[in-house]
Amino acid sequence: MDIQLADVTIHIDENLSSEQRGTVEDSLRALEGVVSVHNADNTPHLALVEYNPDVTSSHDILERVTGQGVHAELIGI
Repeated sequence: MDIQLADVTIHIDENLSSEQRGTVEDSLRALEGVVSVHNADNTPHLALVEYNPDVTSSHDILERVTGQGVHAELIGI
């Protein structure tokens, strides 16, 4: 079975602490269908999320972030 994956970039508006960013990353990783989350220290406002679009959507991913009180939007393809 061949699984197709998609990527989405989330722009985080706030200046989150390392701990807050970790909490956001952990909550995204817990979302079913999310394969990986990358939020580098040198680009703390950008989180790249790879996911299985057959299981979850970019909208669900964004809602997971904004549901934590973080102002963010989707950017990318």
